[in-house]
Amino acid sequence: EQLAWLEADLKDKSNSTPIVVFAHIPLQIIYKEWGWGTDDGTRALELLKRFGSVTILNGHIHQLAQKVEGNMSFHTALSTAFPQPAPGTAPSPGPMLVPADQLRSKLGLATVTVVQGNKPLAIVDKTLAG
Repeated sequence: EQLAWLEADLKDKSNSTPIVVFAHIPLQIIYKEWGWGTDDGTRALELLKRFGSVTILNGHIHQLAQKVEGNMSFHTALSTAFPQPAPGTAPSPGPMLVPADQLRSKLGLATVTVVQGNKPLAIVDKTLAG
């Protein structure tokens, strides 16, 4: 249902239209074993690949992950709730237990600024400690 909505929403857009997608789960597969990416996300990326500028913002994995692949920029933000381990460094995803004095350095916020013109989105990540 969501893919049908996306396809219909993009149908009348020109290839030069800049696209920004907000998703919960990463559209690219970051770590399949933990469910950090889906087949639906891969199909959504196929619908987006014709556009000259695509920015995809997501959460879910509770850590910074950035990647540029062709015309697509991927940005995953820190969590405001709890940190998770890096992919494959623990038996499973889930809340990491960290000392209280380190917690604010593992959590954070992202701000996105749109600059008119042919400039990429300005994305700034800050930990709650900073």
